[in-house]
Amino acid sequence: MIQRQPMSLLPVPTGELQIPEFPPQITSITKENIILSLVIPTYKERDNIHQVVKILSQLLDESIPGQYELIVVDDDSPDRTWEVAQSLTEEYPQLQVMRRKQERGLSSAVIRGWQVARGSILGVIDGDLQHPPEVLTQLLTQIQQGADLAVASRHVEGGGVSSWSVIRRFLSRGAQVLGLIILPRVLGRVSDPMSGYFMVRRNAIAGAILNPVGYKILLEVIGRGNVDEIAEVGYVFCERKEGESKVTWKQYVDYIHHLLRLRLTTGGWRRVSQATGQLEQLSQNIGFPLGRFLRFGLVGLSGVFVDMAILYLLSDPTTLALPLTRSKIIAGEIAIFNNFLWNDAWTFADVSMKQQEWRQRLKRFLKFNLICLAGLILNVLILNLVFNFLIPNRYIANLIAIAVATIWNFWVNLKLSWRVTDVK
Repeated sequence: MIQRQPMSLLPVPTGELQIPEFPPQITSITKENIILSLVIPTYKERDNIHQVVKILSQLLDESIPGQYELIVVDDDSPDRTWEVAQSLTEEYPQLQVMRRKQERGLSSAVIRGWQVARGSILGVIDGDLQHPPEVLTQLLTQIQQGADLAVASRHVEGGGVSSWSVIRRFLSRGAQVLGLIILPRVLGRVSDPMSGYFMVRRNAIAGAILNPVGYKILLEVIGRGNVDEIAEVGYVFCERKEGESKVTWKQYVDYIHHLLRLRLTTGGWRRVSQATGQLEQLSQNIGFPLGRFLRFGLVGLSGVFVDMAILYLLSDPTTLALPLTRSKIIAGEIAIFNNFLWNDAWTFADVSMKQQEWRQRLKRFLKFNLICLAGLILNVLILNLVFNFLIPNRYIANLIAIAVATIWNFWVNLKLSWRVTDVK
């Protein structure tokens, strides 16, 4: 009896995270047309992957035999999940495996899998059995009936969570409310925008350059894709049986970062970004990034409003009535944090995208904080010099001081805070 060898690993796409309009030409496993390409992103799922592949294969063999493919995209797991998955390709010919060594992150893993997928329908499911596989057929039916996007939701009839703590439920709902405030036209279209279990037509997202942060890829699909009709199917989120949970507080920070980036690169803000980008192209001739400086200035203006609002809430006699100095310190620090988030997601997004680890972001924030503190000291010095020796008008002197401090903050942050220094 001849023993079949495991299939070779899929090549890892490079370049922009963009889904091709037409499937790539890959040596076919089957002569049948591929309807569904289901990506399973994994990291340290050695104990789960065999069971996941087995259940999914049995389910899809009944509904669309020979017309689907399973694509495991593993982020070079130390437990060698990719190797276990590759060994299963002999038993499950519809299975393909990709091992990523240079990139990390669930969202980008899904997109890289979709880039090599051959199906007209693209899907994603977790590799830890927390997403009930039987819901797949319902999602597929919704797409076949005309939906551009079919989402498995915990918040419609038939949906729910099995054993979440009160804190986790609160954080999940709080994140959703925050998203509705920042991105109402995106998150308002689905009941469970944080779902990681869905299917989408290839032509609904083909050509769009995706730019995800963290785990919530559905936000990218709705925000940047050409998605008209959306259907939702209820499912109960189950607790994992094997392996360790990957839910951490860092995911919530990434989620907020992702919301801000989408807000600034879609809709009306997108036109602002394009305009400042054109300014930046023109400014290269004079050696000063005007477009980036304009974005920095707009962010600084938002910080002024944050500062004033927090100062009022903390120090006004009708509110908390805290001492003025203490209130100003707290308000200033919150404004600095506000400015950092917006600058990281918008002004210097091209740089921050290359360094997304939490340690790198923290380093940028600390630098930004110190530079802003130095800018405040500079502001006070300029104000006194101009007022005492040049223009005896406190308001004009203050405007000049603010202008000088803004240029200082921008230029030093450009050179020190947002620069690529960590390379592999």
